[in-house]
Amino acid sequence: MLRFLVRRLLGAALILFIVVTATFFLFFAIPDDPARLSCGKTCTPETLHAIRANLGLDESVPMQYWHYLTGIFAGRDFGDTHCEAPCLGYSFVNHEPVLDTLMDRFPTTLSLAFGASVIFMVVGVGAGIFAALNRGRWLDKATMALSLVAASVTIQFLGVIARYVLVDELRWLPPPKYVPFFDNSADWAGGLLLPWFTLALVQGAVYTRLTRSSMVDTLSEDYVRTVRAKGLRSRDVYVKHAWRGAMTPVLTVYGIELGVLLGGAVVTETTFNLPGIGKLAITSVANSDLPMIMGVVLIAATAMVLANVAVDALYAVIDPRVRIS
Repeated sequence: MLRFLVRRLLGAALILFIVVTATFFLFFAIPDDPARLSCGKTCTPETLHAIRANLGLDESVPMQYWHYLTGIFAGRDFGDTHCEAPCLGYSFVNHEPVLDTLMDRFPTTLSLAFGASVIFMVVGVGAGIFAALNRGRWLDKATMALSLVAASVTIQFLGVIARYVLVDELRWLPPPKYVPFFDNSADWAGGLLLPWFTLALVQGAVYTRLTRSSMVDTLSEDYVRTVRAKGLRSRDVYVKHAWRGAMTPVLTVYGIELGVLLGGAVVTETTFNLPGIGKLAITSVANSDLPMIMGVVLIAATAMVLANVAVDALYAVIDPRVRIS
């Protein structure tokens, strides 16, 4: 198991190095004037000159790349400002290191991703297993029909309607907002309740259909028929054998989905005005804040890679054959 995880972590490190390199060349080496892209919309000639000097754009591209890499591991100076390692750049729009802004926004995104993913995994997988065990009956058809309706609704539409009905009119839920967990855990959960369930309703429908399909296929496998023929209880057949085999494709999708959410739930955060990384990405694009956009890309890539490493570890727990392969 340890060797399996080490291989996955080494592979993740290589992928992140490729992403960092691709990000640098995409944003700095290809554009004619990356300083102007980093300056934002309200750019003055003095600010533009200072950015060129701070980024070392008068040096060769390999040298700029070297400064970019060393900044991540050892920090970097931008004029009178020192950016501590890991330095992902300096925002000349916000006038602060990129990582400081990202770490200020990340708790909101983490809270949204954690709560929503728990809900849509539990509800979605549970509904999918329920439908599979009632295959062909009206309960199966009703569950699949409801999941199809939920999957067809967009977050921005459902979020606006749910907020108007549940918050503004009926006042059953508090207005969506982010409160730090350690400040007030009740307000933290209450402020995120509507975004959690809105996101979970749309995403959970996908897991319902995927789990149902995977569970039906697994129940028809020869090894499941064998354990049934041996007289094993139905509960043991479903839990110990069929469920474990059906979870592999579900975990694959979950790893990608969790990485996307941790990299910024753009639509959900924008719909409910939550100050997370997704909304920061939209603001950075609108302000032409190139260093911040690069930081969001790197954070999203890191979240995606680490989420998939975690899912690979769960593969090894669920199916020991994965460790051998």
